[in-house]
Amino acid sequence: MRVDLHTHSTASDGTDTPAGLMRAAVEAGLDVLALTDHDTTRGYAEAIGALDGLDRPLTLVPGAELSCRLDGTGLHLLAYLFDPEEPELLAARELVRDDRVPRAKAMVAALRELGVPVTWEQVERIAAGGSVGRPHVASALVELGVVGSVSEAFTPQWLGDGGRAYAPKAELDPFDAVRLVKAAGGVSVLAHPLASSRGRVVPESAIAELAAAGLDGIEADHMDHGAATRRRLHAMAGELGLLATGSSDYHGSRKTVGLGAFTTDPEIYGEITRRATGAFPVPGAGGAA
Repeated sequence: MRVDLHTHSTASDGTDTPAGLMRAAVEAGLDVLALTDHDTTRGYAEAIGALDGLDRPLTLVPGAELSCRLDGTGLHLLAYLFDPEEPELLAARELVRDDRVPRAKAMVAALRELGVPVTWEQVERIAAGGSVGRPHVASALVELGVVGSVSEAFTPQWLGDGGRAYAPKAELDPFDAVRLVKAAGGVSVLAHPLASSRGRVVPESAIAELAAAGLDGIEADHMDHGAATRRRLHAMAGELGLLATGSSDYHGSRKTVGLGAFTTDPEIYGEITRRATGAFPVPGAGGAA
């Protein structure tokens, strides 16, 4: 069984539609796929609707990637199988999601002050109705030839944390987020916790505190973790009693990583489903004519 627990669609900053993402998952040989768009569940209905039209069975794990900040350092919390209608978590997601537009507009304004001819209309076109975010602004910089890739835009020179065109946004306290996910019947996993190429990372002591507060796991196997970092995270998971997951963090053509580049042990996936009470994986029959 091949399990990928971190992917994005056009409901946030991926380039595949939710239905297209399901088809791509089957083509990549996956058996289980989590849809974890940023701070939104808007892609669920389309993804679920696509399952029975696939060439073979695929199980969908509904989730989201929650934007958080701790002591000035940004971090992301993967939430799986929570009740999407639970009022407190829903309100928190909406607060963060709705702040994305003014934040992106502020980044566009800052870039224009730096002499970059980016426009809000360009960013809106790239977002194509999804939950707008920094990657859409970064893609605009790629289109304009300012940078060669989205990754190059996420530096202090441009959109990286504290960068020349960076703008803050509403983010959750990760301890509150862990509590909210658990109260909504979900399971929480800290995404790419030691991805230093993305900027500052939270210290291991903070990860231990999150574990004590109810965090379920850490994403150990990820494209932004080198081999030594992955080994350290697996060891840390053992030390803290956390689940260690692996995922692609697939964004379609916006990043070079492919679906299934890293995967989660089926036993770990099984434990995630056993812990969840807010929602359940959605199996697809597949076998389309």
